[in-house]
Amino acid sequence: MASRTKIKEILGTEKSDYEATVKGWVRTFRNNQFIALSDGSTIKTFQVVIDRDNTPEEVIKKISTGAAISATGKVVTSQGGGQKVEMQAESIVVLGVADPEKYPLQPKKHSLEFLREIAHLRFRTNTFGAIFRIRHSVAFAIHKFFNDRGFVYLHTPIITGSDAEGAGEMFQVTTLDLKESPRGEDGEVDFKKDFFNKATNLTVSGQLEAELGALALSDVYTFGPTFRAENSNTSRHLAEFWMIEPEMAFADLNDDMDLAEDLLKYVINYCLENHGDDLEFLEERLITEEKQKPQNERSEMTLRDKLKFCVDNDFQRLTYTEAIEILLRSKPNKKKKFQYVIEEWGADLQSEHERFLVEKHFKKPVILTDYPKEIKAFYMRMNEDGKTVRAMDILFPGIGEIVGGSQREERLDVLKERMAAFDIPEHEMEWFLDTRRFGTCEHAGFGLGFERLVLFITGMGNIRDVIPFPRYPGSAEF
Repeated sequence: MASRTKIKEILGTEKSDYEATVKGWVRTFRNNQFIALSDGSTIKTFQVVIDRDNTPEEVIKKISTGAAISATGKVVTSQGGGQKVEMQAESIVVLGVADPEKYPLQPKKHSLEFLREIAHLRFRTNTFGAIFRIRHSVAFAIHKFFNDRGFVYLHTPIITGSDAEGAGEMFQVTTLDLKESPRGEDGEVDFKKDFFNKATNLTVSGQLEAELGALALSDVYTFGPTFRAENSNTSRHLAEFWMIEPEMAFADLNDDMDLAEDLLKYVINYCLENHGDDLEFLEERLITEEKQKPQNERSEMTLRDKLKFCVDNDFQRLTYTEAIEILLRSKPNKKKKFQYVIEEWGADLQSEHERFLVEKHFKKPVILTDYPKEIKAFYMRMNEDGKTVRAMDILFPGIGEIVGGSQREERLDVLKERMAAFDIPEHEMEWFLDTRRFGTCEHAGFGLGFERLVLFITGMGNIRDVIPFPRYPGSAEF
């Protein structure tokens, strides 16, 4: 069997007049002669020209949109416009047919809603090919960033007995018969008869376990799936998503902010340098889509300009208190245009408030720090004022919160007080408290929502379109 050359490799050089074999899926077949072939290695298609007179009729009949073929021939300088080189095919083998009466991805525009219904095929479209090539590069760049800085990649458990966020919105894991669960004398389910001898759930975060690693290895990071049983049918929420969670020993909140900003800039820049064609396509797609919107709702910058802007500018840093003062004085708040009007200090900021700060007020990414302790998790370090914690959130245009982090509470007595305030039993968290008993030190970390970052880089509007098989209320297909 002839070795296969990927289309990206052929189109990436000026070379011509050589023999090659390409394999891929037919996008279009014109005049029974010109095949636009895609193999997923690039957003561009490669033109394969067949010899109509010497290609069997039964082969030509099988070449249709969606069919998989192998073509062998000479790569030559193209005679037509639109491509520098093309293949003059000497042999065509149809590897898999696609009945044009049934194949749902014919050469026409399809809505994103329709494509979500056939998520097993949407990879074959230009839009989703671009998205998932970029998603791959975002993941690669994240691993490279941390590896180059000496971080250790730590795998934290997917099944866990703890609730890192204290939110309680978890998927339970059990081997018990749901119809006949064993009950104790108090009528409650007896989890001692379950597989793990206790109640367990799918993880909402790998952070607590990552802290254990950091307090021995200094710098670690996790990159894995997390789960939230939150009944949110929004364009920014998923029930299953991926998180990047670094933890650093001997680090404070400023170190945490610096690391997060450096990571985001590094990953965005990596995509700009390595995905020019994909980003150009997604940018044009976004411009076309926004032509349907009123002028005031359109993006002020093109997709690539927005990405470059984030790389080239320092993120704006301010405290939660300063942000509340800005929001209280803002026109949307005074005129009650916000859905959630800011009344006083202590309000939990919503996406509309975050996006106002980023998109209207500062017009750049924002890092907010020092939130009220009541609206943040128990493990965040208490400030000297007794009212706020050393937390930080990074807010991005079009997305809102993309990173949430903090300096962790390393003082045993204060951590116990915070756990009591959150009704978290100490006996369930002795392993976590041990890190404060034995060789404690200041440490910090954050969580970065992987899909939200991909959403930002691709310019897509719905998070369900940047993960291969989205999980959300009422949907667990494939």
